[in-house]
Amino acid sequence: MTRESRAVTPAHPSEILLRVVNPTLALALRTPLGRLIDDFMLVAFTGRKTGKRYATPVSAHRVDGALCVLLDAQWKHNFRDGADAQVSHAGRTTTMRGELISDPATVAALAQRIAASYGPKRAQRLMGLSFDGDRPPSVAEWEMAARDLKLAVIRLT
Repeated sequence: MTRESRAVTPAHPSEILLRVVNPTLALALRTPLGRLIDDFMLVAFTGRKTGKRYATPVSAHRVDGALCVLLDAQWKHNFRDGADAQVSHAGRTTTMRGELISDPATVAALAQRIAASYGPKRAQRLMGLSFDGDRPPSVAEWEMAARDLKLAVIRLT
């Protein structure tokens, strides 16, 4: 791993914490209470291979009027070639089209914009990542991280 790729590292909550928090968060996001939880959304979709329904709470990032998910999780592949999802955000559930963006340069540009919009501390918390130092990574560092960590963006419109 090069020096640049260490500028961004995963910082996901523990599995135990996620098992407790995710079901509660998923339930709250489906209700009017979800209006109070604007930083998160619930993305419900059908698996491409299994046909099984999934509902995953994620951080909600806004870029150019679209909701975006920045992730390294394998479920991102369900949005290759586009897929419909029911998105519960800000107290409303809407059917949206999810598009997987996996090109490292494009992911880097989006990730840098998302991080800059929050500031370093809040960005790390909402993005589930840790930055080296007290500054957001550069676009070049984001691009290296996108390659190394297999980061992608799902744009929901």
